[in-house]
Amino acid sequence: MVALGGGHGLFASLSALRMVTDRLTAVVTVADDGGSSGRLRRELGVLPPGDLRMALAALCGDDEWGSTWSEVVQHRFRSEGELHGHAVGNLLIVALWELLGDPVAGLDWVGRLLGAHGRVLPMASVPLDIVAEVELDGVRSTVRGQVACALTPGRVQAISLVPEDPPARPEAIAAVLEGDWVVFGPGSWFTSVLPHLKVPELARALHKTRAKRLVTLNLAPQPGETDDFSPQQHLEVLRQHAPDLAIDVVLADTGVVDDHDALKKAAAALGARLVLSDVAAADGSPRHDPRRLASVLDEIFLQKR
Repeated sequence: MVALGGGHGLFASLSALRMVTDRLTAVVTVADDGGSSGRLRRELGVLPPGDLRMALAALCGDDEWGSTWSEVVQHRFRSEGELHGHAVGNLLIVALWELLGDPVAGLDWVGRLLGAHGRVLPMASVPLDIVAEVELDGVRSTVRGQVACALTPGRVQAISLVPEDPPARPEAIAAVLEGDWVVFGPGSWFTSVLPHLKVPELARALHKTRAKRLVTLNLAPQPGETDDFSPQQHLEVLRQHAPDLAIDVVLADTGVVDDHDALKKAAAALGARLVLSDVAAADGSPRHDPRRLASVLDEIFLQKR
């Protein structure tokens, strides 16, 4: 299984997928320019480590060792000084990158320390900037940077990357080509999910792979990115960014689908069948419940749904 994305969405996907497979690879966006990751990126010229750290934390074991290390790498310093806001895991990852000179080797070492149930890879070898075309009151403009894209007023219409043709990590390409399933989402659509389709080498692999492709839709619009987006609009935007990419399955939570026929039609336009199930947390919050999601994904992978 190969899971694409970043941030909290990828964390949710990995938390479920690790329950149904022991052969799991996360391919993570590297465009974050805010917070601890942005500071380390600007100061040291490294890949932003935050989304990579979160993916590793999601893959930590359920035993005392894994749960303890998951808390350690997610811990943020609170102070009045320079360390304020830095996550321990970000500093650990960057330290290994400096010592080893290889981002993937560093992440593999962190994974071994954490007892991670899977591998975490960056989607590109260099830090990326997201450029978004935004429409507000009929006027189009562009904004640059993941944080700016996420917070900009107006509706994001499309994204591109700077540089336009970044070098994809060969390990990520190999994982996609060798996978049985590739899972897109959930997550911030324009800043975590779609960027993978804008890295040319990775996009070619996603089109070429014999793996089946599954899209897990979000439970709620992302403020600033997809305000007022319906589930079917998420699929339409995906099709706009990758018109030739065939999808096999679209998974959506029953409770967020207002227009079943429209969503089914949008899924069919991608070549996909629609699976509806209760995968949200029982407390009503817009979070995927890992066990519910894992159960449905397992049934899909085993062709029971």
